[in-house]
Amino acid sequence: MQRNIGLLGLTFIAISGILGSGWLFAPLLAAQAAGPSALIAWVIGGFAMLLLAATFAEIAAILPVAGGIGRVPHFSHGSVVSMAMGWTAWIGYNTTAAIEVEAVLRYSKSLAPWLYGESGHLTTSGLGVACVLLAVFTVFNAFGVKFFARINTALTWIKILVPALLAAVILTSEFRYTNFSDYGGFAPEGLKGILSAISTGGVIFALIGFRHIIDMAGEARNPKVNVPLALVISLVVCLVIYGALQLAFLGALDHNELKGGWPELHFSGELGPMAALATAVGALWIVSILDTSARISSFAAGLVSVGSNARLGLAMAQNGLFPKFIETLSARGVPLFALIVNFVVAALFFVLLPFKEVIALNTSSIVMSFIVGPVAVLAFRRLMPDAPRAFVLPAAPVTGCLAFIVATLIIYWSGWDTMLHLGICLAVGFALMLYRNWQGGFDSLDWREATWLVPFLAGVVLLSWLGSFGGGSGIIPVGPDILVVGLLAACVYVFAVRLCLKKEKFDRYMAEEKMDEQMEYGSNGNGSA
Repeated sequence: MQRNIGLLGLTFIAISGILGSGWLFAPLLAAQAAGPSALIAWVIGGFAMLLLAATFAEIAAILPVAGGIGRVPHFSHGSVVSMAMGWTAWIGYNTTAAIEVEAVLRYSKSLAPWLYGESGHLTTSGLGVACVLLAVFTVFNAFGVKFFARINTALTWIKILVPALLAAVILTSEFRYTNFSDYGGFAPEGLKGILSAISTGGVIFALIGFRHIIDMAGEARNPKVNVPLALVISLVVCLVIYGALQLAFLGALDHNELKGGWPELHFSGELGPMAALATAVGALWIVSILDTSARISSFAAGLVSVGSNARLGLAMAQNGLFPKFIETLSARGVPLFALIVNFVVAALFFVLLPFKEVIALNTSSIVMSFIVGPVAVLAFRRLMPDAPRAFVLPAAPVTGCLAFIVATLIIYWSGWDTMLHLGICLAVGFALMLYRNWQGGFDSLDWREATWLVPFLAGVVLLSWLGSFGGGSGIIPVGPDILVVGLLAACVYVFAVRLCLKKEKFDRYMAEEKMDEQMEYGSNGNGSA
């Protein structure tokens, strides 16, 4: 594939994924869950994402492959693990494209009321426009990664400047310090509220956009340096913006908005709470900017999601889960067939599933692939000990284990309802894997290396049912459950690292990868492959 994405383009791909349309609503969702202690939720969530990003940074620097979330575990734990991780990520990215298209249309409702019927659902004409917008994302990505990166970089400048300007305007116009002590105190919902803000309050799912760098690493220039730098820079920039927005939101609320307490806080209007607060402080000029910026934010996030998911589709074909023709690259070095297949799947989500189900599927399918990085770091330390590493994870055994515990807690905090959706998603992927390998024979699959998934999934499902998040029974209270989940994660982590590929099989998979790259180079006929 053509390595045409520099440091700025790579960083802006992640920023675009992180700063989607959610920045208009994330401060409200976090405040409803945790009150002023939502600030702590952003700090914890940011630390968790930086920890996970650090594990991916070392991996992507030594193994910069397209569709990294789905492809990397193929070289650390073989076919079954890579299929499970890649499948869940692929489903999640397809629903992300659908969600961002829906956001663009909702922000355009005032301009085109015919997009939605009285029930609040898209009309037939609205569905047609949604499919056209998905097609636009597909076409833009089909022009090549250099064109895609330039378009995204231009749009992302707007996505950075507008929320930063909004936070500055609100902070300098109105700030009530009493909001942080009245109305139940600084942490009205206690520890559970902070943890809920991290998971269901949108903190983690706002920050998870850094993953797009991993998926696009196969087309990055000087990936050993640019990938780790882009991961850190994008997360730090977005954390500063989200933190400023959250602080501005908490301080600008008045008594009428908080008299019912933080959980009852709500705002009407299509542009949500941040626009309402800007109006309240008299900054009407920025409200008009928000209208356009909201569409641009959603458009850019959808564009990145479609591009990243095409690389995941390519990785799934290389892993053997999808047909081989999806591996084919166009003359511009783009996985065109993967783009087309993803377009059809994302369009079907609009037609076949209610929007709430699409969101639930997005949440449940993406969380699973959090666990790839921490496990693979130590596996590659064993399998590729002499590979030059531009970034080295400090104290990797301890840091990797801590990152794995954090990833497991994030999945657990998503709740019992989310685990049900995740189980359905994994069952469908497993059935597809069995079908695809029916004739080739199951013995070729790497079952031994995937056995750690059994206690991991069984344990997380059981603890989610016993826990207090998202429909759980509440048998295990908040606080002790962290210790139980942490113990499960630590044990599984040690087990998973021990089950990495044997050196002979790893060498064979790497040789096959290099052979594919040489064939790809020859078919492209240039030095950019």
